[in-house]
Amino acid sequence: MNAPWKPGSVGGRDPFAAFVCDDETLEMLRPVAEEMGWSDSKCNKGGLRNAIQTLSVSASPNILLVDLSESGDPLSDINSLAEVCEPGTVVVAIGQVNDVRLYRDLMVSGLQDYLLKPFSPEQLRDVLSQAQAFLNQPKIDDPQAEKPHISTAVIGTRGGVGTSTIATSLAWLLSHDRDRLTALLDLDVHFGTGALSLDLEPGRGLTDAIDNPSRIDGLFIERAMIKANDKLSLLSAEASINSPILTDGTAFFQLQEEFRAAFDCTVIDLPRDMLINYPHVLGDVNATVIVTELTLASARDCIRMLFWLKSHAAQSKVYVVANKVQTANLEISRQDFESSIERKIDIMVPYDPRTAAQAAKLGQALVDAGKSSKASGKIIELTNLVLGSVSGGLDPRDAGTKKTLMDKFSDFKSFLPSKKANEDAPKV
Repeated sequence: MNAPWKPGSVGGRDPFAAFVCDDETLEMLRPVAEEMGWSDSKCNKGGLRNAIQTLSVSASPNILLVDLSESGDPLSDINSLAEVCEPGTVVVAIGQVNDVRLYRDLMVSGLQDYLLKPFSPEQLRDVLSQAQAFLNQPKIDDPQAEKPHISTAVIGTRGGVGTSTIATSLAWLLSHDRDRLTALLDLDVHFGTGALSLDLEPGRGLTDAIDNPSRIDGLFIERAMIKANDKLSLLSAEASINSPILTDGTAFFQLQEEFRAAFDCTVIDLPRDMLINYPHVLGDVNATVIVTELTLASARDCIRMLFWLKSHAAQSKVYVVANKVQTANLEISRQDFESSIERKIDIMVPYDPRTAAQAAKLGQALVDAGKSSKASGKIIELTNLVLGSVSGGLDPRDAGTKKTLMDKFSDFKSFLPSKKANEDAPKV
């Protein structure tokens, strides 16, 4: 319930409210509340059910005391309370069930503390004082908080170029090596592999967000995301292929807003068709990584994406990453590819099937499974570029382009054998 704190989130709200089930507890609570400077009029009778009804139509207090004594399913009822409770509220529960498993489950749900009946006024005062101390503790002492949020989208020119591998590795490096709170958002709702590559269950967080955008807040993010490590959290889905996405994209925008408040970095594994359907997803992204292979089809689509980004996400720095590069049997040389897209390839990640297979078997990011591999070294270079992208703007190498989009497409003719060459070729 203690959702990610935001400066100013507690302003304008009642400092305290309580909902208890019995008169004895109510009579004990009122003088304690007055001693702490709170109005005893905020001590109500009715328990958890009354709390849910009241908070569904009014603002949450800074500190909330709820009585679970009349609750048949405390965990389910706490989840219902979470849906109406605003981020930043510190929740303390009291109840009659003496069960260690229940206590642990309640703590995982976000409660600040659970006080077992019967208790003394001194015990109640201590618990409420601890809740107040937690609420008032400094929230912006961490130097990390001064660092600007960095949002990165990773898009593939074609399927199979390794977009998810790059996105997962980038997120892992930002969280593990750079010690930044990082969110990995896998927006391939039906076929995403972010959770699979990290050996995690995807959960229902992303589908719930799409179905109910109004529920997206700090508390929702805290509960819906899956932990990959201490600093990395994942939001993904594995929706039924019989269930199409029915959304206007509001959920994607709101998720990114909450990520900016709760994390240092966001990495979005973005299917390329979302550029068409939900262009606003890249509206505030600091860096865009285009993952490509050195093929004719990828060169064509890389040109199209660069052109699109210049029009729709001009604030974003763009990095072109050629992945799975082999020294032989290239369809297009690096020089010809760069000539076609009229800019340099920023990173060339070598083909490393052994490390990729090992990562898949272990359920680890590529850079985790092969820390000393050449491919990992190149992705580390990409991480450095992304961390330097907070100033915004397109890469200077994209500036001054004189050719039109159609002119660029015409350049593909140079990669194709001429008609005369085909006529002169020996017949088999």
